[in-house]
Amino acid sequence: MSNNRQPATIYQVAAQAGVSIATVSRALNGSDTVAESTRKRVLIAVKELKFRPSRLGQSLAEGRHAANGIVFPDLSGPYYAEVVLGYEEVAAELGSSVLILSTHGRPDPAGKVMDLARRVDGMVVISRTVADTVIAQVTEIGIPVVLLARPAVGSCDTLNADNVDSAHDLVGHLVEHGYERFGFLGDPAGSPDVHARYEAFRAALRAAGRRSPRAPLRCDFDVESGRRAAARALRRPARPEVLVCGNDETALGALEAAKELDLSVPEDVVITGWDDVMAARYAGLTTVRQPMRELGATAARWLQERIAGNAGPVRRETLATQLIVRSSCGVHDHKT
Repeated sequence: MSNNRQPATIYQVAAQAGVSIATVSRALNGSDTVAESTRKRVLIAVKELKFRPSRLGQSLAEGRHAANGIVFPDLSGPYYAEVVLGYEEVAAELGSSVLILSTHGRPDPAGKVMDLARRVDGMVVISRTVADTVIAQVTEIGIPVVLLARPAVGSCDTLNADNVDSAHDLVGHLVEHGYERFGFLGDPAGSPDVHARYEAFRAALRAAGRRSPRAPLRCDFDVESGRRAAARALRRPARPEVLVCGNDETALGALEAAKELDLSVPEDVVITGWDDVMAARYAGLTTVRQPMRELGATAARWLQERIAGNAGPVRRETLATQLIVRSSCGVHDHKT
């Protein structure tokens, strides 16, 4: 006789006990909605069939997917990759698989998000990947949503990293060392985070008695876009002494542009970034360190709590960031 017997399924347990698979799941989870006589029948069937419940099987029985979704603009950048890694690590610890959706370049991103919402138990939405109305539609069908790096929408839990205090720290540090002419590299309309950074940058300059900078040098948030935009700025007769960049990739592009124009950093131009990705550390880039993995991990925990039925107050939280001073601004007060 063969010993390669297939493991019993929750459907077989339900059939032997004469109940639905949902009742099997509730009985195994200790729900008080199941009559004691029914629970005994289920447990007898479980023992006779040597059934071993799986998280996935219980999720299916309860009408859940055992999967969470995460929506972000573009996985090609190191910032989003780090956030997603933090999210996936915690989701795996909590027993959920992760379905990811990058909206960059996709037709009908709103439709893609709604399709994902029908296949997951909850989702995290990063930045302004879709309009607020789409977020509202997802919550209306009963799917918990956690927002990350974007303004709050309705009753969704919302998690951000600090942009204001750290922008003031950065500008204060540069002003203290005598710099006068500032430029900002990046498109504030392209990201809620960058918009907040730009507005705080302008406010900090005003508070320090410096004149307002020119309009931002608008560009996408990748190395090549940063290189092209910085090259235009650095060719001006009255080029800025400082280029504050909306993220590290843009700043790395600006470093390339300075090198191509035979300009020395920081003697001819100071360049700073935002995020503190790994490449920034090797490039000696002064930047603002974001808790990227912590953002993803916290969002995953919050989402799982909502999926599990936590009906507590709506959460709005801002995680601290840290100014990291390196050689690209010419001073090394607390190099890290």
